[in-house]
Amino acid sequence: MIYLDKQPSEKLSRFIKEFWMIDSQGSSKINREKIIPDGYPEMIFHYKSPLIAIIKGEKIIQEKFLIAGQIKDHFFLENQGEYGMFGIKLQPYTLRNLLGIDMSDYTDKVLTITDEQMKNLNSLKEVAVGSQAFDDKIADIEKILITLLDCDSEPHPGELAVQIIIEHNGLVTIEQLLDKVSLNERALERYFKTYVGLSPKFFCRIIRFASIFRLVTQDKIDWADVSYRAGFYDQSHFIKNFKEFTGEEPSVYGFNKKNMANFFLKKE
Repeated sequence: MIYLDKQPSEKLSRFIKEFWMIDSQGSSKINREKIIPDGYPEMIFHYKSPLIAIIKGEKIIQEKFLIAGQIKDHFFLENQGEYGMFGIKLQPYTLRNLLGIDMSDYTDKVLTITDEQMKNLNSLKEVAVGSQAFDDKIADIEKILITLLDCDSEPHPGELAVQIIIEHNGLVTIEQLLDKVSLNERALERYFKTYVGLSPKFFCRIIRFASIFRLVTQDKIDWADVSYRAGFYDQSHFIKNFKEFTGEEPSVYGFNKKNMANFFLKKE
């Protein structure tokens, strides 16, 4: 199994979080992988057998080319044999800019890229599923994305609000956000619903949760210290929040395991 990821060029970092690839390297052993919220939507291109999503016990065979919106809860993926996929992890507002879609329609969903959407993405798809090396794919895909995204446009105040939340690991209040961006509360809520697919408060919760994985850096963990640094007012609140997103208490979660969840949350 290989896990690869790479940061975008500076010009695209406003819209792209990272590029990634996962490949079973010829193994067809059936594995079930947990996927947990991290605050970023994705475009996913399977170049081998698609995976099966298991959501609340229901199995759904995924299509080959997908848009994954924001998720509020964990779910599972299971392979059907050998698998490989190339993904683009996007900034939370990018898909609205790229495809004009309402991100609230994609919350807690992984949907097929439609034929209409594929008209803009076909050249990108062909590179993503092609046989080039990982870095070469990224170089070509970046050239395509630069033609599709207005990288030099003035950022919307809502976009700035998203970045403030990320920079502060979710530890920012709505009142503090409104002080920093030229939006009222109703306009901020509207922006987040359409561009992100979550309310500002829930997005803050996910970003704060995701920061935990960067704080856990040792085998022997001081949970009181981690919960304090992640901004939880007591350890019980920290445990409850962690379990809501993962289905497990932090003390039993395998932070050091090599799996998709830890790969996506940068705990390898």
